[in-house]
This record gives sequence, structure tokens and C-alpha cells, in this order.
Amino acid sequence: MNPYYQDQDSTIFHGDCREIFPALDKVDLVLTDPPYGIKMSGGFSGSEGFSGSGKKIIRKQYDDSWDTNRPSQECFTQIISSGDLVIIFGGNFFADILPRGTHWIVWDKLNTMPTFGDCELAWTNSPRKSVVKVTIQYNGLIGKERYRCHPTQKPENLFLWCIEKYSKESHTILDPFMGSGTTLRAAKDLGRKAIGIELEEKYCEIAVERLRQGVLNLQ
Repeated sequence: MNPYYQDQDSTIFHGDCREIFPALDKVDLVLTDPPYGIKMSGGFSGSEGFSGSGKKIIRKQYDDSWDTNRPSQECFTQIISSGDLVIIFGGNFFADILPRGTHWIVWDKLNTMPTFGDCELAWTNSPRKSVVKVTIQYNGLIGKERYRCHPTQKPENLFLWCIEKYSKESHTILDPFMGSGTTLRAAKDLGRKAIGIELEEKYCEIAVERLRQGVLNLQ
């Protein structure tokens, strides 16, 4: 299968990850944020003020429908077998079909908006017996990033943290639900090789644009 895009560090495949998995070698880290099946692909509706007061903020809407269903148990089996270490955000939405996890990541968003969750959970297949918390604000002006164009996009700083903590420079990272390419962008900034798979071509295009931007100076 020919890549949609490829450079020295990054490879993007446009298609269904279930069909592409068999053509890939096993990677060192799978870092992904699959659809939760909670119908958030259109973004948040309506408007809201800070702490329920103040000027209303009109939320951006998206013409998407990919969050109608969550991945199947068979798909998660493929995902887990694709990497030595696997991190799956939204793990609480898949707890009934994922293996028992003993090492969870809690992302504290320092939420200021009453309609957003305070934290998000990531399941891992790490054998560690612990829970680790990472605090990265991601709402309002404080959490604004240089590039945000997907309704459920995770902050690049969060994935920079995950990649730096759970991989080495020689490792290859896979995101089978790539979205707008945050995993690949973070991997590139940290000097890792990465592979992304995305079903929606418009997000493949956005990911390519992000990868063509200059590498951040993280020193």
C-alpha cells in the first residue's frame, strides 16, 4: 500500500486502519485517541461563558460524523498487537472491551469551562502498577495552541509529554486514528519516526501541512 505522504521521519496512510495494520511492522509505541462513540465529531454545540457567566463564546462546529460508533473489540486487538507499548486515550469509554489495565494516565485539563470534563483517562498496556497524572491546560485562551482544527484534537504538549516519557529517540510511533496529525507532529519535534493512519482525507491534508512546518525548538 502506497503512503499518502512520506518524509524522512513521518509516514501517513489514508484509509481504514483495520485494512492497513497487516502491512505494517510492529512499532515501539502506539499512541492514539480513537472515536469514543459519543457523537462529538461535530464539536460542542451552543455557546458558554467562563464559569457560567460573562460574554458567550460561540463554539466552532465541524461537518463530521465519524464519532457515531467506537472501534470494535477486534479493532482494539489489532491496535494492541501493533505495538510493544500502547496508550489509548478515552480508555474509560472502552474499559469493557480492553484488557485489564494496571497503569493509567490521568490528564488534568485545569478546566475552567463547566461543560468540559475536568480530566481524561488513557489506558495503557504497561505492566506498571500505578496511575500517573499530567497537568496541561487546554481550554480558553490559556490553552490556545498554534494549530487547532479538529473537534477532539489533543494538545501537542500532551503528546510531547507522552512520547518523551514512554519512548526513546530510536523508537517508531504509530497513531491509527491520526486525526489532524498531533501525534506525528509531536514525534517529529522530538526526533522520532512516526506513522499515522486516517480515514478522512481532509485531515490527512491538514496533517501534511502541520508536518511541513518547521520543527519546534524544545531546548
